[in-house]
Amino acid sequence: MRGGQAGALQKIATRTFMLMALLLAASQAQANFGAFEKDVPLAEVFPGADSFGPEEGSPPATPAFKDGKIVGYVFVTSDIGYSGKPIRLRAAMDVNGTIVGAKVIEHHEPILLAGIPEQKLFDFAAAYVGKSVIEVTAPGAKRPAVEIVSGATVSVIVIDDGVLRTALKIARSRGLAGFAPGASGPRDVIRDVPFVAKNWQTLIGDGSVRRLSLTHGEVDKAFKAIGIGPEAHGAAHKPDDTFINLHIALVSPEIIGRNVLGSAEYDAMQAWLAPKQPAIIIAAEGSYSFRGSGYVRGGIFDRIQVIQEGISIRLNDKVYRRMGAIEAEGAPNFPEIGLFKIPPSAEFDPAKPWRLEMLAQRDTGAKDRSYTAFALDYILPPDLIEQAAAEIEPEGAALWQGIWRNRLVDVAILSLSLIILTLIFFFQDLLVKRPRLFVRLRMSFLAFTTLWIGVYAGAQLSVVNVFTFSHALVTGFRWDFFLLEPLIFILWCATAISLLFWGRGAYCGWLCPFGAVQELISAGAKRLGVKQVTLKFAWHERLWAFKYVIFVALMGVSLYSLASAERLAEIEPFKTVWLLRFAREWYWVLFAVGTLAAGIFIERFYCRYLCPLGAALAIPGRMRLFEWLKRRRQCGFECQKCAKECMVQSIHPDGQINPNECLYCLHCQVVYHDHDSCTPLLLKKLGRKKASEALQSGA
Repeated sequence: MRGGQAGALQKIATRTFMLMALLLAASQAQANFGAFEKDVPLAEVFPGADSFGPEEGSPPATPAFKDGKIVGYVFVTSDIGYSGKPIRLRAAMDVNGTIVGAKVIEHHEPILLAGIPEQKLFDFAAAYVGKSVIEVTAPGAKRPAVEIVSGATVSVIVIDDGVLRTALKIARSRGLAGFAPGASGPRDVIRDVPFVAKNWQTLIGDGSVRRLSLTHGEVDKAFKAIGIGPEAHGAAHKPDDTFINLHIALVSPEIIGRNVLGSAEYDAMQAWLAPKQPAIIIAAEGSYSFRGSGYVRGGIFDRIQVIQEGISIRLNDKVYRRMGAIEAEGAPNFPEIGLFKIPPSAEFDPAKPWRLEMLAQRDTGAKDRSYTAFALDYILPPDLIEQAAAEIEPEGAALWQGIWRNRLVDVAILSLSLIILTLIFFFQDLLVKRPRLFVRLRMSFLAFTTLWIGVYAGAQLSVVNVFTFSHALVTGFRWDFFLLEPLIFILWCATAISLLFWGRGAYCGWLCPFGAVQELISAGAKRLGVKQVTLKFAWHERLWAFKYVIFVALMGVSLYSLASAERLAEIEPFKTVWLLRFAREWYWVLFAVGTLAAGIFIERFYCRYLCPLGAALAIPGRMRLFEWLKRRRQCGFECQKCAKECMVQSIHPDGQINPNECLYCLHCQVVYHDHDSCTPLLLKKLGRKKASEALQSGA
């Protein structure tokens, strides 16, 4: 290796590792959160009660008694906060639906890192005392604005969701505050109407799409109403400038969804949704983003929430897909478009009215912010609603079964690709003897992995899945939890089986979208004549250990805190590339682009030195039962061709293949069978030729 190449490689490696260290440090700073846990007695949250019964019912709640009569219920909320762990409150509600007590009993939020006294969180919870669930469920009632604690926006919104949502469910299930328990009868449902093409103005005119348009002047007026002055940098925007022009629509009904999304995106959405699962679209333009800082940091949309009958639904990146454009004729070119599926746990009824609430924020000091909410109501056009008897779900129908039924086409395509890959491996000796055919087949498969598994399906495995599976074995394994993502489940099963046959190579070399796109980028760079950096084996052997160090460190952190390990697992750029499609903070985008750019000069750079998932698969891959890759005794002694041409340098100088590093690209097998490339075969061929010439001259 030339000195210039060595220097270039060292610069690439050094800068990448420095960037990695900075990102890990930033993630660790967020993950080093404080923790609070305290068992609050029932009597402390329900003053006046003289006894309590056993916890019962759904949602579970403990009845509170006074003089032998039920006076209310005590319940515990448990919702996932910014830390990735639950914020738990013990709260109490009387028979009139009024909250009589609320105390935080557990949290793991990073609020102390921002210099916020923990007491502010406790005071926020205590402020629910005296609030009534009737106030947020009466016809036309607006949900009271949340008194946001600056710097802990997500934390207090989660508390707000948990208390009111659980209280409403308990009131309805127990018949409190005027609710009739178990009421049934006719209900509104969405009509199945024939598809009719509509342009954007028609969709807005008939109410299929609803709009909220705010100027900076109108937002200033709203803040003035709560005692907050004009924007600190008001000169940057005129009062008539657009603050946000927000549009929403329920897109699960075909007549709306196919018009708004277009046929291709609508069909893709249906494959993404479970049967009868509703989905909404949010599109916006203007100076204000509906995504918010919580989204780019942790995938939490802290500026928007969906509310139906007083119950709020929080949105995150697990139920989100970024959209490129609205397909309806005449639609504006929105810079922000998000497609959201509503989780089944939300009990959302798409035929009923709902609203989107957007939180606008304004800095009022170095660390302080104030907030005000704007609401956009939505109800389906009357001609899309009809009355029908309530449907009864068949007993024992599991959610995952419906999801699998709805994704049968995707399951079939992925299964077929796995069958094809298996046939490639089993008949590799025949294929590698036809180099051109094999190269075309491999490039085609890598393109499928990139475009279908990565871009379309987003079925990229992650080291986080390893942590989740490990914890499930300890805390209580449930098949239905893992079956909720059909493609991920199939890929993990296929990977687990392939480890016994081919080690990590089957997944890392063929089925990993990030690995595939790296190899395609490298192939393009080579075609353009980009000079490749070849690392001396001594350097390479030491650097590949980094990914094992990263994996062991992450696994160790996961044993202490799974949430912390998930944050640190951002060393994987998979989420940035496939799920969020680079719509993140600049440093995550820089890291993802940097790892791909490094692959231009060093093929599969990330796979070689940084990938913790590759390290996780390599360890059990040592237990493989078969040796499929053929070698000769001359390999490493008379010939180094395979070692020099191996794309990840998994072949040692002595000719032995390191199964931990081999990605099973089969290039060495192409060389093995090529009489013009393999030195032993070439020498044998030349020897026969000389012997034939000698015999002919002797004759």
